[in-house]
Amino acid sequence: MPSAPVILSGTPGSFARDVFHERHPKLVQQVLDALPYGPSERVAIAELLAESTDGVLQPLSISAHDHQQWLEWGEGLFGRPWGDAPFLWAESYFYRRLLEATGYFRPGTWQGIDPFAPFKDAELSGPAVAAELAALGDLPSGFTDKRAAALLSSALWGNRADLSFQITAEAGGSIASDLVADDSESLWAELERAKGGRVCIIADNAGRELLPDLVLVDHLLASGLAAQVVVYVKPQPYYVSDAMMADVLATVERLRTATTAAAATIGERLWRAMNSGTLVIRTHPFFCAPLPFHDMPADLRSEFTGAAMTILKGDLNYRRLVSDQLWLPTTAFTGVASHFPSAVTALRTLKSDVIVGVDAAVVAQLDSAGTPWRTNGRHAVIQVDLRR
Repeated sequence: MPSAPVILSGTPGSFARDVFHERHPKLVQQVLDALPYGPSERVAIAELLAESTDGVLQPLSISAHDHQQWLEWGEGLFGRPWGDAPFLWAESYFYRRLLEATGYFRPGTWQGIDPFAPFKDAELSGPAVAAELAALGDLPSGFTDKRAAALLSSALWGNRADLSFQITAEAGGSIASDLVADDSESLWAELERAKGGRVCIIADNAGRELLPDLVLVDHLLASGLAAQVVVYVKPQPYYVSDAMMADVLATVERLRTATTAAAATIGERLWRAMNSGTLVIRTHPFFCAPLPFHDMPADLRSEFTGAAMTILKGDLNYRRLVSDQLWLPTTAFTGVASHFPSAVTALRTLKSDVIVGVDAAVVAQLDSAGTPWRTNGRHAVIQVDLRR
């Protein structure tokens, strides 16, 4: 496997450093504004913010259920500045520490309370999702290539505010030009070749991102492209809006109770699919580990083995698939993704520095534009490794 420098958290002028020094302070304030945490929780959150920006890494409390696990994952890092840690590790640890500060795991009144639930709930019940549900009726009917392409595009772009089911159904050059790598034909061809198999989807965010993911799941099942779809979600709150089982249930219910017939029909089919076991929701502690998928434990690896295709959603899953390293963007996707135990597709909008599998001419064009194309969320990839 090729190698490249690991992305660190504190490199001056880097996107990773900005996450800790600009994004996290805003996030912490939003969390404090969203829920009426008491003095002890507020103090703990403030201490975490100060430590993660200007202090050194401290281990979890010895009373934490995963204290020993994090000591092993962070061997050699504790006592050093946060900026010395790999970005993927440090960002994951920040969210684990935020749960500790809010009392998510501790016995008490805040136990099990998702600190990000207000954000998720507001988005799912908001006007943007209502418009998305209404737009489902504007999609091409049946199992046409045009409908499939629109659903895949919607799942790819997730919560980008200017793209909805309706707009992607009328997809034009502006959307296509924002794709810096597009293996969608290979994806559909492989799903057709392996028709009737098991498709796995590793979900990313809840709300406007999970909604099109589940609509795509419905299409795979209803069209017969998949006999079973297994959706993997996080076991605990993570990265602000990452989907958990509660978010899946809320999204299916939002579809079922929609006033538009197309959305309600999809919601009912998803409900029945869960009843019958053709749609299965699973989770695993590894999905909140600060490690790349290359280090996936054997029990989880066996779940993906034999799948016709595994679709990875979002930026974080991409970073975990190819490793959070400063690859040359022309590095072959298959060269860094082939360790995955099944054929794999990455659906990812670019929101961090790591990127592979982009044609040299495209890279030159993007670089010459002078915009932060790797991190601004305006570009995306559909990349496939068929493991043949």
